[in-house]
Amino acid sequence: MLRYIPTHELTTDNYKLMTENSHMKLAGKVAVVTGTSPNIGGGIATGLAEEGAKLVCVDIRADYAERCAESIRQRSGDAIGVTCDVTDDTQVCEMVRQAGEAFGGIDILVNNAVIFNQKGVLDMPLDEWNDQIAVILTGAFLCTKRVSNLMIERGTRGSIINIISTAGHQGQPGNVGYCTGKSGLLNFTRSVAMELAPHGIRVNSLTPTATDPGEAADIAKAWGVDRGERGSSGPGEHFLRGVPMGKLPRPSHYARAAAFLASDDAEMITGMDLRVDAGAVARYWAWTP
Repeated sequence: MLRYIPTHELTTDNYKLMTENSHMKLAGKVAVVTGTSPNIGGGIATGLAEEGAKLVCVDIRADYAERCAESIRQRSGDAIGVTCDVTDDTQVCEMVRQAGEAFGGIDILVNNAVIFNQKGVLDMPLDEWNDQIAVILTGAFLCTKRVSNLMIERGTRGSIINIISTAGHQGQPGNVGYCTGKSGLLNFTRSVAMELAPHGIRVNSLTPTATDPGEAADIAKAWGVDRGERGSSGPGEHFLRGVPMGKLPRPSHYARAAAFLASDDAEMITGMDLRVDAGAVARYWAWTP
């Protein structure tokens, strides 16, 4: 269970005491999360920190990376922000170097960086397609390659988590790059899980769905950052009507699932997709309650 403790109640000393003496799932672990916007990525980073992990918050936007790390430090956690384009191998190598220098290694990688570009095959320009696929797939490839090499070099039995989407499981019109990239990550997960299993590195994926905007809005306000046009409006009412559970997940729900997958509780789980989608993918298309 994640513990949301107000900053004024959590000093550095008692945070350390809690980490040492509580049942925090990730105490002593180092986690890299890419795409730490004040939504899913920022929520996952915060949740992993609250389970005891030291965080490397990575984003192409410096304000997202730094504000995510700062918010964790304000809660007596340990975090650094790193600005990085995950499609640039030189920058990814530098990010991994900084993580190793700051914390001595990496135990957990969450590949969450993404570009949202809702266009279909008829109107998507080639350069925009290439950019979107590069961030989703090439970014995950490069970060996984560099981080897993470091894990192997240091004998770390690590955990890698790729963030999918219900759009990666189903056909959504007018969203061809996102759907294709996210579905590709599903089999990337399984392929890499088989390759890295002999090294003791587990690789799984986590599938969010349309997300309740309230928590993300609160995070953005606390960070003092602008989420842009996409952040100004939440999922449409049709998304809410489409999920069997009748309510949409929040970033903190995804954080709990990621903490489980990254922890020793999931030591025998690899190559699996964990859906935190309120039943969206399982829903029969003709079901109209």
